[in-house]
Amino acid sequence: MNTTSFTEEILAELNQTLTLIDDTEAEKLVAGILQAQKIFVAGGGRSGFMAKAFVMRMMHVGLDAYVVGETVTPNLEPGDIFIVGSGSGETQSLAAMTEKAKDIGALVVAITINPQSTIGSLADITIEIPAQAKADGASGKSIQPMGSLFEQSLLLFYDAVILRFMDKKGLESDTMYGRHANLE
Repeated sequence: MNTTSFTEEILAELNQTLTLIDDTEAEKLVAGILQAQKIFVAGGGRSGFMAKAFVMRMMHVGLDAYVVGETVTPNLEPGDIFIVGSGSGETQSLAAMTEKAKDIGALVVAITINPQSTIGSLADITIEIPAQAKADGASGKSIQPMGSLFEQSLLLFYDAVILRFMDKKGLESDTMYGRHANLE
């Protein structure tokens, strides 16, 4: 198989996976973002990179959004939303953050492969992305290694959430350029 054939297979996997996301839960996430004072997003490894991309887009649409663990991240308070992307839903550091966010009184959202996981069980809103987990390489769900399908799906889902937010607020892409970095 050549590179473009692999690309076609990846796109087919993404299409199949993303169409299985529960839109009702996704709409609850968008509503939670609309109502939140501040938005906090967490993820480990490549899921953490997707979280950073999501927070960047939320900043572009004018939301008060932060990546958990950055030095400029303020404190989480009741009325805020905590969104955690974790394929397994069992990453210990993320589970501890999720439990703390729940104790503080934030709205907790888990985006995971495993809704019955520790993180999924703590969440007020759980969005399942039915991809393969890192350790599930022999499952046959994906030709891709480790958690690639989940991580790619997470990024595309986050971008779809931004589009839905823009739709609800009547925002256009042109208005976002005013918040784009211009020091380069």
